[in-house]
Amino acid sequence: MKSLIMKMWNTMSRPAKHISLGVLTLGGFIAGVIFWGGFNTALEVANTEEFCISCHTMEDNVYPELQETVHWKNNAGVRATCPDCHVPHNWTDKVARKMQASKEVYAQLFGDLGTPEKFEARRFALARHEWDRFSANKSAECKNCHQYEFMDFEQMSPTARIQMKQAAARDQSCLDCHKGIAHHLPKNMDSSGGMIGELEQVAHSTSFAKDGTYVSVRHLPVYEDKALSAEAGLLNPASEVKVIQVTDSAIQVEISGWRKDKGFGRVIQEDFGMNIPVASLMKESAQNDKIVQSFEEKEDELTGLPWGRVVATVWMKPESLVQGYDAIWDKAGESYQTNCSTCHTQPAPAHFTANAWPGMFNGMSAFVNLDTDSSALVLKYLQKHSSDFSDQQH
Repeated sequence: MKSLIMKMWNTMSRPAKHISLGVLTLGGFIAGVIFWGGFNTALEVANTEEFCISCHTMEDNVYPELQETVHWKNNAGVRATCPDCHVPHNWTDKVARKMQASKEVYAQLFGDLGTPEKFEARRFALARHEWDRFSANKSAECKNCHQYEFMDFEQMSPTARIQMKQAAARDQSCLDCHKGIAHHLPKNMDSSGGMIGELEQVAHSTSFAKDGTYVSVRHLPVYEDKALSAEAGLLNPASEVKVIQVTDSAIQVEISGWRKDKGFGRVIQEDFGMNIPVASLMKESAQNDKIVQSFEEKEDELTGLPWGRVVATVWMKPESLVQGYDAIWDKAGESYQTNCSTCHTQPAPAHFTANAWPGMFNGMSAFVNLDTDSSALVLKYLQKHSSDFSDQQH
C-alpha cells in the first residue's frame, strides 16, 4: 500500500507530458467555469431593480415616477422593472450596455446627479440618450413585451388602429410616439398646451353642406363605405376635403392631391413634387379604382419619379373639421413659437422649402413633447408658410 501511495505521489508531482496537458486542460476548464459563473452571477446581480435603485439618485427621482404609471401597476398584474426597459436582453448588447453605464457610476460617485436639482438639470440629456438608444434599436426592449404581431388591432380605436398598423408595417420605434410613459418629461419640454382640444371646440360648431370645403384639425379615420365599417386610411391634420354627400351619421368627401407612382401609392400629397401629406391610405384602398381615381401624370425633374394626380372618394364622421385654415394656423404658429425656442431662436417658416422642413422639424421635435396630432399640425403650418408659399426675406 505504501509503495502504491508513493507511486501516485511521484506521478502527480512529476507527471508525464500527456498527463500534464490533460491536467492543465481540466484545470483551465474548471477555472473557466468558475470565472464564467462568477461573472454571470455578478452581471445578474447588477441587472436587478434592487441594484438599480441602490443609489439615492434613482431611488429618489425616477423610481417614484415609475410607480405612478401603468408599467408599475395595472389590471394584468405585469410589472416592468428598470432592467426590463433599460438593459438589452441579449448577452452581447447587455455587456456593451453595462460598459456604457460605467459613466453613470462615475457621475454618481462624483456628485453630478447627487441632488434633485442636479438631476433635473441633467434630465434632458439623460432622456435624450435613452431616446436615441431606443430609436437605434427600434425599441427592442419595449418589443420584448409589446410585439406588433401579437396586437389585437380590433380592440383599438379607429385612429389608433390605423396608426399602429402603419407603425407595424415600418417596424417603427415605440418611443417615436410614446415618450414620457414611465418617467416625467424634462421640464423644458412643453406640451402642445391643449391646442387640439381648443380646435376641437371650434369644430363643434361646424355645419356641413354639399360642395363645401373643410379642414381637419387632427388625424381622422376615413372609410370605404357609408356604414363606416371598412377602413380606408387616415386624413392628416390641416388637410382640406370637399363634401359631396351628407347623411345623418356620415359625410362623403373627396381628397384631392398627387401621389408618387412608386410602391402602393398610399400617401396622397397636397401638390405635385411637394411632400406635404394630405392622407395615408391602406394598401387595399390605395389600389382600389372605386376609391381612387387617377388623372394626369408628370415626372419630377429633381428626382426623376413620376407623379399622378388623384382624387380619393371616401366616407368619414362629420367631426373635427373646421371651415378655413385661420384658426389652425393661429394655434399652430403659436405652438411653434412656444415649443421650438427651447434651445435656440427658431428659424422663420420661410427659411426653408416645404420639402426641407420635414427633416429640419424632425430634428427639432426630439427636444419638445408635441403629441402626434399637434406635431403634424405644426409641421404642416411650417410647410404651408415655407419659402415655396412666401415672398418673405430670410
